[in-house]
Amino acid sequence: MDLIINGGKRKLLGEITVPGDKSISHRSIILGALSNGTTMVENILVAEDTKRTINCFRDMGVNIDEEGDRIIVEGVGLQGLDKPKGMLDCGNSGTTMRLLSGILIGQSFATTLT
Repeated sequence: MDLIINGGKRKLLGEITVPGDKSISHRSIILGALSNGTTMVENILVAEDTKRTINCFRDMGVNIDEEGDRIIVEGVGLQGLDKPKGMLDCGNSGTTMRLLSGILIGQSFATTLT
């Protein structure tokens, strides 16, 4: 979709909602989980890959509520992740596996990504 706005005499005011993006959705979940406090993300892409990322963080003790295309993440901080009880299932999401690998290397526990 192309959007062209030609200048006018008045200021442009308003909001534009763009479709959810998988890459940004993954990173929003991760940044929310590793922050301290509550993060609300609207217009998240609801897809199998992003659900895998959400479930992996839930398995590490992060509370994530889903409300349609909005999620609310209760961040636990950079060192606040819990060791999961089992393996973290990334499914077919290479993005989940790749991004979690970088995060998990700095944690005080070992786990397996599948």
